[in-house]
Amino acid sequence: MSVISDLYNGRTHFDFVGASKKVLKISVALVVLSIAMMIFRPFNLSIDFTGGVIVTAPNDANATVDEIRSGLRDVGYSDARVQISGEGFVTVQTEALSAEEQDTLVAAVADAAGTDVNEANVDAVGPTFGEEVTRHAIQALVVFLIAVTLFITWRFEWKMAVAALAALFHDLIITGGLYALIGFVVTPSTVIAVLTILGYSLYDTVVVYEKVKENEHDLHTKTTYSAIVNLSMNQVLMRSVNTSLTSLIPVGALLFVSLASIGAETLKEFALALFIGIAIGTYSSIFVAAPILARWKETEPEWERQRRRAERGAVEEVVTQEEAIEVAEAVPQAAARPPKQRRKRR
Repeated sequence: MSVISDLYNGRTHFDFVGASKKVLKISVALVVLSIAMMIFRPFNLSIDFTGGVIVTAPNDANATVDEIRSGLRDVGYSDARVQISGEGFVTVQTEALSAEEQDTLVAAVADAAGTDVNEANVDAVGPTFGEEVTRHAIQALVVFLIAVTLFITWRFEWKMAVAALAALFHDLIITGGLYALIGFVVTPSTVIAVLTILGYSLYDTVVVYEKVKENEHDLHTKTTYSAIVNLSMNQVLMRSVNTSLTSLIPVGALLFVSLASIGAETLKEFALALFIGIAIGTYSSIFVAAPILARWKETEPEWERQRRRAERGAVEEVVTQEEAIEVAEAVPQAAARPPKQRRKRR
């Protein structure tokens, strides 16, 4: 119970900045692997981005993928993607087609699946619309990042903004790498979810920054910047964990329900991106943003002098809230007394 009590009261002693030496190496490796994965295994983009036609029909004849492909080959669509779901449906995807070509494709799919043409469902998106969706998604992401940079620079400082952006890009790239690795379909719902999870990650980071600035104001001349960051992280650690857990539990339930339901593809795509992103965002706000900031700030002359003084034992390393109070109140009595006034002799 003492460990839980310490977590909830900010009395833990975790050295986040010290642990970041190893953790950041793992993060860099994951980022590099994710970039390589996105290069060599491109995203599985939905037709909302690429344009195309998707035909879904009941597989009343229990046809195999090869049998469906054979029927499509006879009408000139041998390159179409064919999938048979466990719920007894055939899904065929092709590039964008004209109205006449769509009718030919639907008839071929229905014939191969042994069902009526009227039972087939057609979802068609033109290439122009797909390009427009892609452009708007990129614009939304750029606007979000610019707004985040300006806000954090205005509220705190530009170095904090850069560290927060590093954490956001870390979340984006690793999430993208997971989607590329597993082959999840990227849809407009995925883009909305990604923007949402960036907000979660940013919230945790700003909470830490707020506490860092508060402790920096109180302990500016009494300890090192890394010690201030460690203190701040320990004080808000349980708040960050609780915030993430209260988000992950309902999102996880939503993901479970969507996976068990038939026809809940949009819900599944949204919940999946949220679940992955919130988990990675919590990790980055704790082990990426704040440690990067601490290491960067300690290269400044003022904080570098503080670090050297700490190495000589001239200042204290603060790790808990109680110790922070003790250090803040431990002002030398000589400094507290007013200087003696000298009397002039006549």
